[in-house]
Order: sequence, then structure tokens, then C-alpha cells
Amino acid sequence: MGRLDDKVAVITGAGRGIGREIALLMAREGARIVVNDLGGNQDGTGTGMIADDVVAEIRGMGGEAVSNMDSVAEVQGGERLIATALEAFGAVDILVNNAGILRDRTIFNMEEADWDAVQAVHLKGHYACSRPFARYIRENNRTGCRIINFSSVSGLIGNFGQANYGAAKAGIAGFSRVLALELAKYGCTVNTISPGALTRMTISLRENRGEQVGDDDLEQGGPHHIAPICVWLTTDAAARITSQIFHTGRGGIAIMQQPAIIKQFHKSSGVWTMAELDRHVPQLMAAKKAHDEAVRQSSIPVNID
Repeated sequence: MGRLDDKVAVITGAGRGIGREIALLMAREGARIVVNDLGGNQDGTGTGMIADDVVAEIRGMGGEAVSNMDSVAEVQGGERLIATALEAFGAVDILVNNAGILRDRTIFNMEEADWDAVQAVHLKGHYACSRPFARYIRENNRTGCRIINFSSVSGLIGNFGQANYGAAKAGIAGFSRVLALELAKYGCTVNTISPGALTRMTISLRENRGEQVGDDDLEQGGPHHIAPICVWLTTDAAARITSQIFHTGRGGIAIMQQPAIIKQFHKSSGVWTMAELDRHVPQLMAAKKAHDEAVRQSSIPVNID
């Protein structure tokens, strides 16, 4: 008996890396899988048949899977993706929005096409697949479904040379919070992953900095470290966990803070004067500094071995 027996999962960008590892682990837990991947290069150009390779792997270990090669950057692609699951398996329970591309440049050199392409695959891609899934849930009163979205430290914290990617990933975190509210009445949870893994996209970033990536690096920090929490969040054990951001990778698992007021001053009348702001903004900054230090201390890993 697997934890996902009788479940149907749709996973975008599942031909390689993190998506592939999630697809394989979900299949081992009994889910029937729709493997979506356009098979393109990491900048989004080109196509390939890599989704079929993952389908063959799943079938080779006794699982059930079909492939889909639609682009998630278009609403019609997202609709066809959900339709593929319904045609093949008659239902959909899980959506993993993992597909992504990179076009890294500083803002000085970033062209409009670089911005638009990254927003289309990441931020719009999450919308294009989630909307038809959400409509399916409502129209069929399908309860207990799961959505896993993918953000990044580039959007949640920031990373040089990734304004397009960071903006999209920050938007996905906000999108996920809203989606969790809108689908709560159907018992559908929506959680976000911030992965820290060596994949086709991140390896090239390290190599461009002159760093070497060896087999030990891949074993200790590869995408197989990301899949377990993603799969666990789609099981019955996580039925009450929603609207959260989990950071994971290299043997670690963490929950991330989300926007919240740390300290606040209020005036009963009138607008703030410059002199009042001179006095009170430094107190806000001191509260923020103390909060950040408390978070830093709390985030020190606890070894469970």
C-alpha cells in the first residue's frame, strides 16, 4: 500500500531534475502520473521527448503514467494538461507546478523578451495550470486535492542578476496564499516549495562562476532531496497544512516566515510629521533587527541523526 494509492498527479516540468524525482517518488507511492515537459532548453527554447522517458521509467517499475508536452505558458496548454489526466485516468487529485526556465541578466542588460519569457513560464504557468484544476475541483466538488507550487530564494530573499526570475517567484508565493484561501472550502491545500538543489539550471550558474560540480555534490545536493517533502505534502498526513512555504535541500527541511507586521506605532489624529518619523522609524528598524536575529537563531539547523 502506498500513501498515494488511487490518486492522480499532474506534474509540470517533470522530464528532468526536481519534477522527474517527484514523479518517480509519487509513482512509487501509488499515484498515477501525468508527466508534463516541453523538453526545451533551460532558456525555454526548443522541444524534446523527455517526458516519454520518464513515463517509460514509471511503467518499468510497474506504475501508470502518460506524457503531455503542452506549454504551461499558455492557458490552452494548462487546459489540455488537465484534460490529459481526465482522459487517461478519469480524475485529478494533485497538481505540481514545477516547470521553469532561466534567462539571467542584470537589469542593465535584460531585454523585454527575457522578462516576458520567464514571467510566462513561471508566474503565468502557475495560473494557466491552476485555473483549470480549480474549476475542475469546483465543478465536481472534488475534495481533498493538493497543489504544490514552486517559489525560490531568488524571489523570497533576492539574488543578483535574476530580476525576472525573482519577480516571478515572489509572485508565485503571493499567488499561492490567495489560492489557498479560495480553495479552502473544498479541502484543497496549496503549499509552496523553496528548493535548494543542484539541477540543470543551478549547476550552470555555479559553473559560470568557475565552480566545479562533482558526483559528491550531486549526491549531497541533488533534486532527489527535494521530492520527499513535496510528496509528503500531498498525502493525508498533510491535510491540515496549507498556505505555507517550505525550504528544502541538501538534507535540510525548514518552514519559512511570511509577511507580517513586526512592530507598529499609531497616531490617534493627524498625519505623521518628519520629526515624529525621525523618532519612531529607528525604533521600527531596531525591532526589525531584533526580529531578524531571533529568526536567525531559530533557523540554525537541528541535527536529527
